[in-house]
Amino acid sequence: MWCLLVVNLLGADPTIKPWDGDSAKGALVVIGGGTTTVEIVDKTIELAGGNSAKVAIVAAANPENGPDSLAMWQRAKVARVDLINPQRPTAAKQILNEADLIWMPGGLQGVFMNGLRGSGIEEVIRRRYQNGAIVAGTSAGAAVMSKVMIGGRSDLDSLKAGTAPYLMDGLGLWPEVIVDQHFLQKGRFNRLVLATIDYPELIGIGIDEETAAVVRGREFEVIGNNNITVIDGRKASRERLKKGEPAAARDLKVHILRSGMTFNLADSE
Repeated sequence: MWCLLVVNLLGADPTIKPWDGDSAKGALVVIGGGTTTVEIVDKTIELAGGNSAKVAIVAAANPENGPDSLAMWQRAKVARVDLINPQRPTAAKQILNEADLIWMPGGLQGVFMNGLRGSGIEEVIRRRYQNGAIVAGTSAGAAVMSKVMIGGRSDLDSLKAGTAPYLMDGLGLWPEVIVDQHFLQKGRFNRLVLATIDYPELIGIGIDEETAAVVRGREFEVIGNNNITVIDGRKASRERLKKGEPAAARDLKVHILRSGMTFNLADSE
C-alpha cells in the first residue's frame, strides 16, 4: 500500500523541515520527461566523469523502460552499464555502491517508491549522492527526487481548496522542492500551485519535457529545449478556506527559466 499524504489548504504539514545546510558532493540531473536529448546525456556523462563512468539503472517506476535505458547508455559508450533488480537488493546495492551515475527512467513514481520500500536501496542512493555520485532521472525518475512528492492524479481544471494532489514520500535528494514533470505539456501548473500553497516552505519546480535542472547544492542550472517554472510561496500569505472554495494566496513568486539560466534556492529567503 502506498503511503499517501492528502494535503489541503487548511495548513501545511509541520513535519516538513527546511534545508538543514548539508551539502551533497554529487549532483542531480532532473529531467521533465519526453526525449532525453543528446545535450542532456552528454552533460550527465560529463558530470559522472566522462566515458569511464559506471552507470546503474533503477527502472523501478516501470521495469519495461529498463532495456531502452540500457541501450541509451550503451550507445553513449560509457565504461559499464548495469540494470539492477530491486527484487535482489544485495546485488543491487553492490552495483549502486560502485556506480558513478545512477539513472532512474520514467513510469509511475508511486510504483517506484513502493517497489524500493524496505529494500535498503533508497538509503544507498541517498548515500551515494552525498558521497559524490550523479543521480539522474526523467519523468517519474525526476519526481522521486523530492522529499514531498506528487504521487497521484489531480484535478487539472481548477484551483480549489482541498483538491491538491496526493503527496507521498520521495527519495528526498532535493528536499527543498516539489518537482512536477511534463509540466507545461500536460497542463500541471495548477496542481503545483496548490501543492506549493499547502507547503509554503517548499518551492515548486515544474520541468518541461526535453529540459533538465542540473542541481548542485542549493543552485540549479537549466539545460534543454524548453522551460523550468519556479513557484515560490515562501513569503506568500494564504487564506484559510473550506474545501471546494477557490484557492487564494498573495505574493506568490513565479519565475520562468530557460536554458543557460540559473536559480539559487537561497534567493529571497
